[in-house]
Amino acid sequence: MSDIPWWGLPLIAALFALAGAAAVQFLTARNDYLRSRRRRTRRWYEERKEAYVTLLSVFERETYRLRAAYDAGEKPVPVLTYMDEVGPALMQVRLLASGSVRSAALAVHLLLQKLHGEMNPAAVVGVEPQIHFRELVAQVPLVMQQFEAAIREELRIDTTPPAQPTAADADERGRSWPRLRRPARTAPLDGHAEVGQDLKA
Repeated sequence: MSDIPWWGLPLIAALFALAGAAAVQFLTARNDYLRSRRRRTRRWYEERKEAYVTLLSVFERETYRLRAAYDAGEKPVPVLTYMDEVGPALMQVRLLASGSVRSAALAVHLLLQKLHGEMNPAAVVGVEPQIHFRELVAQVPLVMQQFEAAIREELRIDTTPPAQPTAADADERGRSWPRLRRPARTAPLDGHAEVGQDLKA
């Protein structure tokens, strides 16, 4: 007779059932955590990307408007009009961006604000307004490039295209081996040239 008591097998089966249920619960919780983490990462990326693109578009539009006003010999729009247009996009970036992106965005904003406001180069004493205005407008793309570089660094945007696969890489991933073919017989076997004729005779 076995030394295992009558309640031993049911107890072992129950322990295995509990262990299986715990393993399933653990895997489910782990998958939920990873899924939630990916969702938060994607939302973090999309929120900042949308805010940065919106602010870049506003800056680009205001720069074009300044150039067009300068070429037409007109005054820029008032600073309050500029603030109303850039305000929502700028506040969104100030709330979401890191320190480097925020500083770069404010640098562009302050330069544009200077071109729109009371400190307009037309009011600078001792400086030719047109030359000074043109010099300041020429600085906007340079400051914008710094803003764009800070965005790429924060969002980890790689501007380098991926390398094209080479023939060696294709062979390593799995090349299609040519099918083995039977070599064509071009000459009779040595010493067996007359075998077929003997069989026919």
